[in-house]
Amino acid sequence: MIKNTGYRKLGKTTAHRKAMLSNMAVSIVLHEEVKTTLQKAKEVRREVEGLITVAKSGDKLMLKNAVSNEVAYKKLIEVLAERYAKREGGYTRVYRAGMRKGDNAEMAIIKLVE
Repeated sequence: MIKNTGYRKLGKTTAHRKAMLSNMAVSIVLHEEVKTTLQKAKEVRREVEGLITVAKSGDKLMLKNAVSNEVAYKKLIEVLAERYAKREGGYTRVYRAGMRKGDNAEMAIIKLVE
């Protein structure tokens, strides 16, 4: 019997997938916008929203363990936690951006909302 795992495997090993999503989440925090495939965008949204929620709660140690980049850590604490203080959730938005020319993969742009 096939059961859903609750997340997308994206054709990667566990270590590769975790590293890729973590790096992409840091990029979204730093640049506030990333262009990637639709499936990766939907998965990384979970990571980014979790990071912002932890930053809002004020648990700096948990956030420090989750984010490897010092600049991204400071931006989460100082900028994003204050920006989304009154917002209950939904910190990101995924826009479809057409198909990629090389392999016809569906592309998306994931942004932090204002």
